[in-house]
Amino acid sequence: MNSLQALRRVSAIVADTAEYLQLPRLQPQDATTNPSLVLRATRQREYAPLLALPEVREDVRGNPDAAMDRLLVRFGCEILERIPGRVSTEVDARLSHDCEATVKRAHRIHALYAAQGVARERVLIKIASTWAGIEAARRLRADGIACNMTLLFSFVQARACAAADVQLISPFVGRITDWYRTQAGEAWDAQAMRGPGDPGVRALLRIWRFYKSRGIGTEVMGASFRDTAQIEALAGCDLLTIAPALLETLAQSDDPMPRRLDPEQAGDPEDDRPLALTQAAFDAELATDVMGTTKLSEGIAQFSADTVALLDLLQR
Repeated sequence: MNSLQALRRVSAIVADTAEYLQLPRLQPQDATTNPSLVLRATRQREYAPLLALPEVREDVRGNPDAAMDRLLVRFGCEILERIPGRVSTEVDARLSHDCEATVKRAHRIHALYAAQGVARERVLIKIASTWAGIEAARRLRADGIACNMTLLFSFVQARACAAADVQLISPFVGRITDWYRTQAGEAWDAQAMRGPGDPGVRALLRIWRFYKSRGIGTEVMGASFRDTAQIEALAGCDLLTIAPALLETLAQSDDPMPRRLDPEQAGDPEDDRPLALTQAAFDAELATDVMGTTKLSEGIAQFSADTVALLDLLQR
């Protein structure tokens, strides 16, 4: 049994890619995409033809945002033909602080999937974990639309997502670690910060234990991994979304992958505060987390820039 096979026994494996031709080889349960991954795929010969599909190019000049949503859904449908589970498709990151616009775009994406005969339980709408995004997810949940809350770095974001009863959250393990590594500079101790000592791993563990000890049903999916040590330290997390290169590394390794996270051993709740948060309380607590606010802002900016680049490609 290789490491990837062993990991599958304790966590659901999710491929973090829009490159659907890789999926039969990787055999994930689910797949996640984002604007950066879709942009990367469309710049490759194998996937570029999707930009020219009539269904995508319809009204591309008059309503390029709608054309982009059709492109994202086309990628999603290709992915769903190759996996048994769900695909995550992201709402335009430029709407991350606009609840009403996010809800509207999420409904449009779901309608596009429905028109292709895709069951709604196979689609997760990805939304940035801002206050507006979390409120949008709360409203979408009431409409029967499940969300994957992305760009999650701070504990208060996770608490607010739990209060909104969202389907799934994606703490960005690797990006959290990136921030701490940059701040430490030459003082960074790579050995001490590996595996269980990794700041990103510790951040996800805090959230996971909080959820499991309080019986919160929201799924926790580790994301944005930098190495297999981070993955091994989180074996047993509900889901792990992993880039193809790291999935290949795991498939070629025979290192053991014992369960590290066991819901039955999550312990008693360490935080007994009520889940409910006002926007003022959310904003105040997030503002005290320099890492969280910095990485959230950077992530929205990066995804927004890649969204604009994708729109440029569509309109050529």
